[in-house]
Amino acid sequence: MVKYLLSFLLLFSSLIADETVVIEEENLLTSKIKSFVDLDVYDKNSEFIKIIFSPESDFYENERVNAVKVVSTLKDNGLLKLFFKKPQELNLHFKTSGSSVFFVKLMSDTLRNIGYYRYVTTASNLNPSEFTWSISLTSEYATDPVILQRELAKRGCKIIDIHRNLSNDWTYVVDMQGGFLNVATLKNGKEVKLKRSLYAHWLNSSKIKNLRIRSSVRNNWYPYIAYYDKSLHLLKVIKRDEKYRDINLKIPKCAKYIKISDRYTLKNIKDNLTLSPTGVR
Repeated sequence: MVKYLLSFLLLFSSLIADETVVIEEENLLTSKIKSFVDLDVYDKNSEFIKIIFSPESDFYENERVNAVKVVSTLKDNGLLKLFFKKPQELNLHFKTSGSSVFFVKLMSDTLRNIGYYRYVTTASNLNPSEFTWSISLTSEYATDPVILQRELAKRGCKIIDIHRNLSNDWTYVVDMQGGFLNVATLKNGKEVKLKRSLYAHWLNSSKIKNLRIRSSVRNNWYPYIAYYDKSLHLLKVIKRDEKYRDINLKIPKCAKYIKISDRYTLKNIKDNLTLSPTGVR
């Protein structure tokens, strides 16, 4: 009799434990939804929210809540407003476990592509397990996580979590393990023309051995050329104090990226720089 009772209790405990896990998973998604919308919005639309988030399993990925999909669903159904009544300060925090220098470059390129040109770095913190970069800008709306995810995907990165601290204060956790700069790759025998730009030119130099750069006669180019490895550690810098029309370079073996600029100002480059890559690595 005692054995039967013990067996029953063990079975009952097991069922309760399984049920608890399900409840915790449901609460995890619900908690994430509530973090993105105001409490009164959630209460008024709780039944509708149950419908649009069904089945709940569709909103999990690798045992995590797919925060981008949650935000997208709320936004598409009119439950999350990203626009402000008037322009205000928007604070964005980005967290990752990768190289800090590489991450800031990746995020800077991404932000520029979604229209964020003027922002101020308000904080940065690096510890053995995580790097956090915080910026502030004036905006009429909060960043659309779907658009941000799309741009990050072009660089091999992915948003794995989002926190809405306030309507104008958001935190993004980014996986950049497979990250790379979304720039053109130089290839043997394929000439490239760099047009006038407000920004330095970045290119992938990992496939070539040598590079010839010819400057248009309209330019007053004082070469500034930097080589970086895959994590954007600086390997070598070439800078000249006199104008150049033609320069031949030997690419360092570990260089994955090359930055081409002007030592003094990019205004000196009024016309094309013509790149002629040779050699195969």
